[in-house]
Amino acid sequence: MSSIQQDWPEPIVRVQSLSDSGLGAIPERYVKPPGDRPSPVSPAADVDIPIIDLGGLYSDIDGVCADTGRQISEACRDWGFFQVVNHGVSPELMDRAREAWREFFHLPMDVKQKHANSPKTYEGYGSRLGVEKGAILDWSDYYFLHYLPCSLKDCNKWPLLPSDCREVIDEYGKQLVILGGKLMKVLSVNLGLSEEYLQNAFGGDDVGACLRVNFYPKCPQPDLTLGLSSHSDPGGMTLLLPDNHVPGLQVRKDGNWITVKPARHAFIVNIGDQIQVLSNAIYKSVEHRVIVNPSDERVSLAFFYNPKSDIPIEPAKDLVTPESPALYQPMTFDEYRLFIRLRGPRGKSQVESLRSPR
Repeated sequence: MSSIQQDWPEPIVRVQSLSDSGLGAIPERYVKPPGDRPSPVSPAADVDIPIIDLGGLYSDIDGVCADTGRQISEACRDWGFFQVVNHGVSPELMDRAREAWREFFHLPMDVKQKHANSPKTYEGYGSRLGVEKGAILDWSDYYFLHYLPCSLKDCNKWPLLPSDCREVIDEYGKQLVILGGKLMKVLSVNLGLSEEYLQNAFGGDDVGACLRVNFYPKCPQPDLTLGLSSHSDPGGMTLLLPDNHVPGLQVRKDGNWITVKPARHAFIVNIGDQIQVLSNAIYKSVEHRVIVNPSDERVSLAFFYNPKSDIPIEPAKDLVTPESPALYQPMTFDEYRLFIRLRGPRGKSQVESLRSPR
């Protein structure tokens, strides 16, 4: 596998600057092939991903805890996506985290440029994923940072402004690591594994966690482009704090693109490729993408709960039988992430290419 590229193949253009310039048509670099463009109308406007009340996990009432676990299990098998409410993270912290990042993206460009990233680590302020020269780009900017392991966490790479940004990021990360750990236990039990199985497979207390904040500027031709191309998440599990006003996330279900309607102060949870591998495809990561808006910007925070980077990830032995052989060969998350970063978002083709030869 080739080593990661040190710099971008072309000069970086900030999508926010394009949007703010008042252009009437998007540059050709952002125009998607006709088959990848968003459909004018969602084919199932009344369908949405399940919303699950996590308060049920702590209920003393007979059957409520088991019922909540069953709802999560069904959502993981049928959708790969669900929303959670009563999850234990403070609504005030959620709102402040989102608004702190919105404030960051509205700082002067020279302030943001001090945090410009490179494809070596992706940490910092960026505007493209993948390093293929001449690739069609997404209509978004982002900020990427590491939270765990502590050896990768570098607060000096986090924004200084707004003034409480670093403090908010740190507290937000602590709360989401706790929530991720709770959900991992439920997923393990639902698979018939020991409560700690998935957490231990991820590295126990030595997991990885990182944050990508997405900024989707207004777009004059939203029917021609995407804020984020179709992909499944390469990591373990994603906890998304969506924009509180403007929808945009679409999930692929039965060949249709469903626009998620975010519940107030909910997190959108989705299964990543690593849990698909560990569960031997009982749980599946699901293609999703982001559409953009002609009149409104969007901000979302994607928190990725990942395996330790150097542990080989493979199907759990207890889920492998003669009737259900292992579908995937072992691969560390570092190896997989390099594979993804060289290619950029490509639907479900990344994880499917890891299947064992049969």
